[in-house]
Amino acid sequence: MQYETVELKETKVAGFTARTNNASPDMGAVIGGVWQKFFAQGYNAIQCKTTGKTMGIYTDYENDERGEYTFMAGCAVNGEVPEGLETKTLPSGKYAKFVVKGNMMTAVGEFWQKLWQMPLERTYVFDFEEYQNADPENCEIHIYIGIK
Repeated sequence: MQYETVELKETKVAGFTARTNNASPDMGAVIGGVWQKFFAQGYNAIQCKTTGKTMGIYTDYENDERGEYTFMAGCAVNGEVPEGLETKTLPSGKYAKFVVKGNMMTAVGEFWQKLWQMPLERTYVFDFEEYQNADPENCEIHIYIGIK
């Protein structure tokens, strides 16, 4: 898989979170539930969105892709967020940027399976998917992986 190396600035994000791991039989349901809650209770309530693009965020890693991590469904913000939403800080630094296109669910799942096989020097601090559009069958997703 091809990627470009980019430098990102620190960014505040807001949304809802849950802990899970990739080996958990309910991992898909946990992540799907966080997305559902975000669209039902969070997205429209956030008035200080910077781009309006939704983000699937992976952070607070226990160790690597085999351990527990926090998943957040959210968006970038630049002000006060409504009560009940959590905030995280996307740290500035170096990221590998991948562009994935296709069916929203299939393309993202296939991407992560391939990424886990790559010899990429990951930081396991903050990784995220940024959805460029909301077309579930023809989505473009920019995926950023923190690298050393």
